[in-house]
Amino acid sequence: MIRSLLFPLLLVLTAAAAVASAAETKAPDPAAKPEIPTLKIATVAGEEFDLAAHRGNWVVVNFWATWCAPCLKEIPDLSQFDAAREDVVVVGLAFEEIEPADMKEFLVKHPAGYPIAIADVYNPPADFQVPRGLPMTYLIAPDGRVAQRFLGPVTSTELAKAMAAPAK
Repeated sequence: MIRSLLFPLLLVLTAAAAVASAAETKAPDPAAKPEIPTLKIATVAGEEFDLAAHRGNWVVVNFWATWCAPCLKEIPDLSQFDAAREDVVVVGLAFEEIEPADMKEFLVKHPAGYPIAIADVYNPPADFQVPRGLPMTYLIAPDGRVAQRFLGPVTSTELAKAMAAPAK
């Protein structure tokens, strides 16, 4: 009788140990993004923007497009915010298929007071989620961590409020 119970018991214990082991070595979620994102991208002005070079400052990473009306409404406010605060750096990532010459022409009519880069929609920056809508803005804390993500239009007032909030 004991022998007949021993085999199923060993089988259950072995299966439980395998499940526990698999749970401990679970592969990371491929959709998960790093706690401290990296971003190196060429701007339309021909310079490189390196997120890591701006540690110690708040960085606003704004995904936008020329055809997006709420995005265009953000440009003057983000430009003023960038100019008014020494502790803030803004970078705009145009998330659309557009030629650099066309973007430069667009920026003559809609000037931004911060660097603009064209993000490849087929190979977007790996450490950021692919925007599900535009605009999409990331507020990066001085330590390099994502402090907050905004889907939809954001104002400088909302950014300043998020910057003043205690770290989570």
